[in-house]
Amino acid sequence: MKLRRCTTVMFEPREEVGIDFNAMLAGRTELSTTITWFALAAHLEQAVPVSAAQRELLGSLGARDWTEAGDINCPPADWQPLLEAGLLIADDEQHAAHRLRDEGMRDGHWWPLAALTHRHARWSGVNSAAQMRDSNMVTAKDLRRQLGPPPPAVQVHPGTYQPLPVVEATEYDRLLERRTTCRNFDAARSIGCAQLAQLLQRTVKAQAVVQVDADTEFLKKNVPSGGGLHPTETYLLVQRVDGLAPGLYHYHPVKHALVALPRQCERPLQEVADAMLSGQDWFANAAAHLVLVPRFARTNWKYRNHAKAYRALLLDVGHISQAVYMAATERGLAAFVTAAINDVDTEAVFALDGVTQSPIAIVGIGWRGDTLDTTEFDPNNVVWAQS
Repeated sequence: MKLRRCTTVMFEPREEVGIDFNAMLAGRTELSTTITWFALAAHLEQAVPVSAAQRELLGSLGARDWTEAGDINCPPADWQPLLEAGLLIADDEQHAAHRLRDEGMRDGHWWPLAALTHRHARWSGVNSAAQMRDSNMVTAKDLRRQLGPPPPAVQVHPGTYQPLPVVEATEYDRLLERRTTCRNFDAARSIGCAQLAQLLQRTVKAQAVVQVDADTEFLKKNVPSGGGLHPTETYLLVQRVDGLAPGLYHYHPVKHALVALPRQCERPLQEVADAMLSGQDWFANAAAHLVLVPRFARTNWKYRNHAKAYRALLLDVGHISQAVYMAATERGLAAFVTAAINDVDTEAVFALDGVTQSPIAIVGIGWRGDTLDTTEFDPNNVVWAQS
């Protein structure tokens, strides 16, 4: 069996402070500090604690050149746990799963720090809404009370600011004013298939296809994208759309068509949505959820090991979400976007591997409800008129 180090790994010392029990027994109250080193790999879900000897071993092996296991210059008790954890990669079939995931990250041409950031910022099973409620950090006043004052809303520079003219508002300005995040969807009202189709057409549909070669094409969409690559796929969880069976779908931006996907679980769709949205139940009953999923290799094909590639991917998703807001608002629909999602659980719902593609945000659309049950940010009272 031959071994190598995994492609991307970095080490982090984590400090844990606790009570020094020896000092307590001696009648003193003192704190003790324990430092544990962890290895963070781009293809692994969790950080792995490592000893000093294991840390040095990983630093001494290459990520591309293979070494015979018998030539490893340390006891098997040191390197075998690294092999089982996936920090060491083997060429045998028994450990093929770690090897394939590591090769997927390597061949995706990630910039190492971005790969680690994406991998280890993903959530699974988090209920962010419950955490907010439990910590009494739901309202703006709660945040101020718990965290103190935030940095100023505006950074003022020395000098005299020259006033700019306030231009008379147009219909577009009034549309912008009505663009607010909805937290109160009508759970009984469906949207029309034509409304969903128009929204997709205006935001993620390919308006043109530029054929460079038989295997190389670029899409023109109504939203900007880093390098004109448009790597973000649109998956849908549909609950109430006339003419569409409730379920999971993938959108084809060139054909302007939806294909139904197999269900990975039998739970009610609203429960699935709530789990994907990390317990943000005020979003879960939207008529349709658009899950924005970049294919990383599409961007990294051009921007190989590039420090800005991941940032461009995040911007792409932001552009799409704002376009969806505007398209929905123009049709009288409500919308939301959130990045506080359970990425791992969402990957499981749509059978995504989490290596070549992974969700960044979820956008939802539907009709706004008649009552303001959950507070919305509408300071100008444009959507919710004061009674």
